Amino acid sequence: MAAPAAALCIALAGASAAGAPLARLPVEAFSLGWTHSVEKIEWREDWRIVDGRLLVEEARVRGSGAGMEVPDGARLVDGSWVYRPAVPPLDRLDLANSGFTADYRICSAEGCRDLAAVTGVADRPLTLFACPAR
Repeated sequence: MAAPAAALCIALAGASAAGAPLARLPVEAFSLGWTHSVEKIEWREDWRIVDGRLLVEEARVRGSGAGMEVPDGARLVDGSWVYRPAVPPLDRLDLANSGFTADYRICSAEGCRDLAAVTGVADRPLTLFACPAR
């Protein structure tokens, strides 16, 4: 199997694009999961790198509550509301990565890990973006 042409880079939010990322993951697809800070409900999104941009393909939410209304067209599957977010491909995805909530989890074919374990950084805003695999 050929190595991916693209990778997912993770950097401190606001860092120069010319600077080295904190992490470079050789993946073409990944899931990002977190727990809502108020409702304590799991949220997970499936992403893919397409043409050098990040495309969210599906989201799953284990309930509804403050700021988490179930969108029209969502379907209930195994206890989660599943839907396709109406979001165009993104050049970058900014994460608050606050110390007031549990860490984000990133999953790929290689398994799942906390973002702090991947980057060595906790409680600082992060930016995810597509980058060359090397």
